[in-house]
Amino acid sequence: MSDAQRLLGSRAIVTGASNGVGEAIVRTFVKQGAMVFAVDGPDSGIETNFKALQNVIPYAETIADEQSAAEMVKRASEALAGLDIVVNNSSLQASMPISDGDEAELEQFLKRKIQLYAATTRVALPYLEKSPAGRIINTGCLRSAFSRTGNAAYARSEAAIAELTQSLAAEAGPNGTTVNYVQPGAIMTPASRRIFAEDKALRDYCIAQSAAKRLGDPVDIAKVVLFLASDDAVFVSGTGIVVDGGST
Repeated sequence: MSDAQRLLGSRAIVTGASNGVGEAIVRTFVKQGAMVFAVDGPDSGIETNFKALQNVIPYAETIADEQSAAEMVKRASEALAGLDIVVNNSSLQASMPISDGDEAELEQFLKRKIQLYAATTRVALPYLEKSPAGRIINTGCLRSAFSRTGNAAYARSEAAIAELTQSLAAEAGPNGTTVNYVQPGAIMTPASRRIFAEDKALRDYCIAQSAAKRLGDPVDIAKVVLFLASDDAVFVSGTGIVVDGGST
């Protein structure tokens, strides 16, 4: 099998798919032979964004709870004639960068994200059990979701995703489904671009904190998600990969 067909015949859900990291994952998956059910909100442009791309089925709905997640998974399974991969990619960015002292905002942000990822995973598991290669990949929060004084909050967000992933991996493992996470660093998405335009000092801080001395691109995340979704990661579960260019 050629490298260009690493997901040949795979059927995937990608949430938060209209731009940034989600869009890069969709385009990478399709290039590698997958069919993708691309999900984002009604005002996200998801219905037109992939118009020129084959093997993408857009779904314009806000996924906010277990009921809407269950409807999404049901529709995806029907449209794709099954399900192999779920990429939980919602709520990467808070409305404003969170500082270490913003306890209430941080807790609310993480609670919403964790509950949504957990709900989506649990309603998807019965479908993934029928797949010969069930995969769930959770994405963490962007570094631009946190202020220059938000390093501890950023670390707590990764710890929350790691804990959830480990719990779900233990639950899904006996049925052959793997669960892993990808933790982005400072990635230049449309949301990050807006934040960095308003706070250039935060942008410069993120660049200085990276050993690579640059901001990441959405495709940097997509390539790691591809690895975790592929047969190369068949014996990898309950763990995470940090994609931040290295830390100083």
